[in-house]
Amino acid sequence: MNILELIEKRYTAKKYNADKTIPQEKIEDLKEILRLTPSSINVQPWKFTFVQNPEMKAKLASVSMHNTEKINQAQLLVVFSVADDLDAFQNIVNEFPSARRDWYNKIKANTPEADLKIWLSKQLYIALGVGLTASIALGLDSTAMEGIESDKYQEILNMTAYKPLFAMAVGYASEDDFNRIEVTPKSRRSQESVIESI
Repeated sequence: MNILELIEKRYTAKKYNADKTIPQEKIEDLKEILRLTPSSINVQPWKFTFVQNPEMKAKLASVSMHNTEKINQAQLLVVFSVADDLDAFQNIVNEFPSARRDWYNKIKANTPEADLKIWLSKQLYIALGVGLTASIALGLDSTAMEGIESDKYQEILNMTAYKPLFAMAVGYASEDDFNRIEVTPKSRRSQESVIESI
């Protein structure tokens, strides 16, 4: 299947088949795909937490607003977190090749900390797009979720240097998921309204 066919087929799962297990090799592939995600100046300011443990998943589900049921049903929850302790992240940056390290340090020196954190956070959205596309390419369904209580996720996951921003449920959609393409066709604006060719 080509990339266009995959994107046409992909949709946001609203209900998962809790009994259908994801083969572990697909989870390992997804880990490696996310690790290889591109980022601006290859800064990679992220941590991806793969949660398969049902008890931990349930704790996170309980602080996930309207996403609780989806997380409990899905076989996997991937938490996308950004470097929040910039001093700790500097230790990682110091291991970068010199040109990349110098480029980051120049950006850091000329950018207010709040703006720097926003820039780092934007990198995670690139990873989310890769994760959503990779999921459908692996034959899996997914749901992107900004609806999480970030501070509570951080506490549950015992994170100090990183801050969870959003999560992605991954699994196999239920046959009676009302959001399936066959039931609720994909709704997008026309190409003419979003693409300009010059």
